[in-house]
Order: sequence, then structure tokens, then C-alpha cells
Amino acid sequence: EGSDELSDKFISLVVIALANIKQYYDEKYDKNNFIKNVILDNILPGDIYIKARELHFETDAFRVAILIRLSDKSDVSAYDILQSLFPDKQKDFIINVNETDLVLVKEVKDTNDNKDLEKLAKSIIDSSELYIKAYVGIGTIVDNIRDLPRSFNDAQVALEVGKIFDTEKNIMTYDNLGIGRLIYQLPMTLCETFLSEIFKKGSIESLDYETLFTIQKFFENNLNVSETSRKLFVHINTLVYRLEKIRKLTGLDLRRFDHAIVFKVALMVKKYLVANPTKF
Repeated sequence: EGSDELSDKFISLVVIALANIKQYYDEKYDKNNFIKNVILDNILPGDIYIKARELHFETDAFRVAILIRLSDKSDVSAYDILQSLFPDKQKDFIINVNETDLVLVKEVKDTNDNKDLEKLAKSIIDSSELYIKAYVGIGTIVDNIRDLPRSFNDAQVALEVGKIFDTEKNIMTYDNLGIGRLIYQLPMTLCETFLSEIFKKGSIESLDYETLFTIQKFFENNLNVSETSRKLFVHINTLVYRLEKIRKLTGLDLRRFDHAIVFKVALMVKKYLVANPTKF
């Protein structure tokens, strides 16, 4: 009888343990679905807190949405790679949005973690580059679960803006988009009007590659003529001649700070028009 009683107790303990394991995994699965519905705006704001209480989910915590976009399909599961990189199933959530987009919703320490997040994004790319090529958009850090959709939207904007204005980068942070973010929000017609008013007809299209490269280097060297000529390995008079040519062609003297700002913005607006985003 004693052995039977022990066996019954053992079986009971096993059943309880299995039930607890099942509850844990069910809760984890539900939490993932919950977060997915939150970031995709598929749940009413009033229901967010009710569901969060049911799942014992902390609503007030610093979190950020990080969008990982795959450039092409791969036989290796990007989802599995990310799961292995972020094993904390209670604070980090990996979500499949579609065939190319995955989202990491990560809990962070505070709102000043952008540098750490960029390091994190780099580690994601470095860890997966043997199998997949990815681009990462980092949204804004929010302190309440109801704001996660905004963080996710900002991560999407970061990738879209980066695709237009910083084609060489594979990590974009919403908070560091600068003027590009402003231009991205402008209507196409306003951008076209701006260009037509700033430049003489066809003047910007007539700039050749060498001239555009000179302009880029001039901006990179803070409008410093001597430093730019040194970096370009050209005589300072040659650079001055090129800048004069640009002034005669466009009416803008890049040695003047206000003219340089207008020209810089105009080049970015031109990029935006050429990219022709589908959002309009």
C-alpha cells in the first residue's frame, strides 16, 4: 500500500508539473500573440490592459520595437536565429509579421539606450549574415505598452527613410533620421514645387557625377575649401572653379552657409522624388 501511495503521489506531482509547463508555454504563446496584436493595432486600447492583467504582463516598462527586414528568402529560419539570440521569453518577444519582416519587442533599461540598441542591431546582423541579409530599423523607446504601435511604426519609417537617403546603411534609428524624416512626411507635390522654385529649369539635372561628388565632399568637410581640395587631391583653384560653375548653373553659392543648406535639402528632396515611395 505504501508503494502504491508513493506512486500515486509521484503521478500527481508529474501531472501538476506537466500542467505548470503547459501553462507556461500557453502563456508564452498567448503573450506573443498579445504583443503582435498590440503592435499591429488589432486590439482595442481599453482591452490592452484587461488582457495584460490576464497574462500577468507588466504594462509600464521601457520597451522598443526593432524591425528586422530580410532582403531575400533563405532556407534558414530567421525566427529561430533571433530566438537563439534572445532567449529571455518573458522580456523579449520575436514576432513574424510577414515573409520578410520580423519584429523584436525588447525591454530596455531607460529611454537613453539608443547607442546600446544600435550595438544590439549590429550584433543581430553580424550573427545572421552567414545565412540571411537583413536591414534593421529601430523605433522609439516607449514606457507603456499602449505606445508600442508607435514604436513599431517608427521602426518602419526608419527603414523607409534609410532606403531613400542612406542606402549604404543597414541599421537605421528613428531618432537619428534628421532632415530625411521631415522630407519623408511631405507631399510629393510640395517637394516638386520646392525644387522648381529653388533651381532654374533643368539646372539640377545637368550636374554631372564629378560635380555631385565634389559637392558631397564639400559638405562632408563642413564647407571648408582647403580641406576639401586636399581630400579630393585637386588644387584649391580647381575646387573654386567647380564651385563657381555650380553657382552660375544653379544660382547657389555653396560657400555661403544658407545657400549650402538649401542645396543640401534640395538634393535630398530630389532623392525622395526619384525613390517615389508608394505611400502617396
